[in-house]
Amino acid sequence: MTPDHGELLYEGKAKRVFASDQRDRVLVEFKNDATAFNALKRAELDDKGRLNCQISARLFEMLERNGVPTHYLGLAGETWMVVQPVKVIPIEVVIRNVATGSLCKQTPIPAGTELSPPLLDLYYKDDSLGDPLLTESRLELLGLINPEQRLEIEQLARSVNGWLLPFFESLDLLLVDFKLELGVNSSGKLLVADEISPDTCRLWDQRNSDPKARILDKDRFRQDLGGVIEAYGEILKRVQGVCANPYNCK
Repeated sequence: MTPDHGELLYEGKAKRVFASDQRDRVLVEFKNDATAFNALKRAELDDKGRLNCQISARLFEMLERNGVPTHYLGLAGETWMVVQPVKVIPIEVVIRNVATGSLCKQTPIPAGTELSPPLLDLYYKDDSLGDPLLTESRLELLGLINPEQRLEIEQLARSVNGWLLPFFESLDLLLVDFKLELGVNSSGKLLVADEISPDTCRLWDQRNSDPKARILDKDRFRQDLGGVIEAYGEILKRVQGVCANPYNCK
């Protein structure tokens, strides 16, 4: 069911954002599109949008219950989320609990190494530039954020990890790494935005020791492993088992 909505405000690779009849909220539609490698690889996967929307809603609500501020306000349908409008900070925050992927290609750190404390990296959010890694000097040069804002961003991101890591652990899932998008609302408050789902998190099934079969995230699409929807469905099943149904916005 499609809720009443206003004009299309923005369309990204995985979501569309629409105006609503209230200035302090917008509607986000989760699409079935799957992309990887800065959208060089594309596909449409039936039910992906619903799965990511339902997983994200439950994770946002869990974070909110634990005092982590997010843009989430509720659901308006199976694939529709109601959120606060935010000014997105053009920085992608990545937290790594276990070394894998690009980190192992760019450093001598062996894959599977536990990172303690977790590594936090900041990237400039721009597909045309390949989302480059930001150093302190580059942050200062670009004037994206000041030192106080950087500290606030890092504290919020580590707080999210502090809640997600044990939450997934309780579901026999290892949160290997994840990326966050953050934004500022009309009151100037920093919020977790976008989504938290298998599209943005690497999640390994601790009930399975096979290095490929244990993957329950977007890497199944990146690596042509198949079973993407089944993997996302397994994540939702486990999250549903401990999280109440999300609240709805009228």
